[in-house]
Amino acid sequence: MDEQEFKRKIRERCLLFGQFKLRSGKISDRYFDKYRFESDPALLREVATRMARLLPEGTQRLAGLEMGGIPLATALSLQTGIPVMFVRKKPKDYGTCNLAEGGFEKGEKIAVIEDVITTAGQVVESSNALRDLGLEVLKVVCVVDRQQGGAENLAKAGYALASVFTLAEIESA
Repeated sequence: MDEQEFKRKIRERCLLFGQFKLRSGKISDRYFDKYRFESDPALLREVATRMARLLPEGTQRLAGLEMGGIPLATALSLQTGIPVMFVRKKPKDYGTCNLAEGGFEKGEKIAVIEDVITTAGQVVESSNALRDLGLEVLKVVCVVDRQQGGAENLAKAGYALASVFTLAEIESA
């Protein structure tokens, strides 16, 4: 599928119109529902193919962030053969009490996987926590960069961002 057709399919599937309350409390007449491409096998496969091209050479493990990064990291792992771990926003308080599930070795080079980046607050926090666990974050890879300061905030924290699309590219498709 070519780039324009793919953007159009993502737009048709995920860009909703109506009245939506945003996390900020504001009301918007449009909403980008990222879970619609993550729950569609054909779109998820195509997204994973495009994300795989953005993975830095030497990536030893994928770190899928709760919640949207988990299906993406799993699809990428199936496609690339790179092992995956699942990263919680906070360590659970029972069982293993882990922040990152699935196992890893200190010193591994990882790519952090997320669906949509807005300001990247949680992504910076999670990436810092992974670094504190002894992992080397090579890059943060996402599907959509909303271009609302996320890349800049990641850069300030010492992380590079690669995205398949910007939200503006999808909206204009």
